Amino acid sequence: MGTPRVVGDIMTTKVAVLREEENLEQVTEGMERFKFRHLPVVDGERLVGMVSDRDILRSSVSRLETSAGAGLTDAKIKSSTFVASIMKRGMKTVGPETPLLEAAKWLVGMKLSALPVVDDAGKLLGIVTDHDFLKLTVEMLDKN
Repeated sequence: MGTPRVVGDIMTTKVAVLREEENLEQVTEGMERFKFRHLPVVDGERLVGMVSDRDILRSSVSRLETSAGAGLTDAKIKSSTFVASIMKRGMKTVGPETPLLEAAKWLVGMKLSALPVVDDAGKLLGIVTDHDFLKLTVEMLDKN
């Protein structure tokens, strides 16, 4: 492969996804275990939203809470709160043929850490993250 030029050259195609009906208790465990910071939400194969670790944090009892019941309260909140209620809708997306420079400018300009990659029908094809760009930078600098 030559020098990567489009999002499809560096995007991750094997993406863990969420469904709107999943509760935050399940999501939190998975994100912590696999070190994910953001996950696309799908209906079938169609992208309908995104959930970030920050979205989950905003829906949690403060870690600064010192009472003995804080853990129980947080678990109760997470088990009764569903992805649909915290996910971001209408997020910026790109296609696999989007030039890397354009995607990078969106990430920087909008202060995003991930862009879902979709086809014209809204089917989720993958995700491109700030980490993907960092890996690309390391590879390109290492060649010099």
